[in-house]
Amino acid sequence: MNTPLHLGQMFTDSPQRSKEQLAVFALLNLGFVSSLASGTLRATEAVHLFYRAENCNFVRKRLRDKTADGIMSHGVQLPDVFTVLPPEEAQREFQRELEAMRGLCLKLLQPKRLAA
Repeated sequence: MNTPLHLGQMFTDSPQRSKEQLAVFALLNLGFVSSLASGTLRATEAVHLFYRAENCNFVRKRLRDKTADGIMSHGVQLPDVFTVLPPEEAQREFQRELEAMRGLCLKLLQPKRLAA
């Protein structure tokens, strides 16, 4: 997959936009987190494909959710970990960041589980 994903094209406006879109957003991110954790995807690739300015703006302006915005903020910063830290420390911090992102995704999905 080399083509960047555009959240603005993936989500349509609908009356239930907020809850459903946040759930889909969380699930999509869990896929990216899993791919990053397994090494299938590198941090720079993830930024190119998904954690990009266009998608960050979409999340901030359209989804308007602090948790979703936090996920994007963590995602954007992933490559920086490898730039500023020694390799072993960078890997540990990278895993902590992924775990934080995973937790935020699960937080977005929590209301769905309680309602089910």
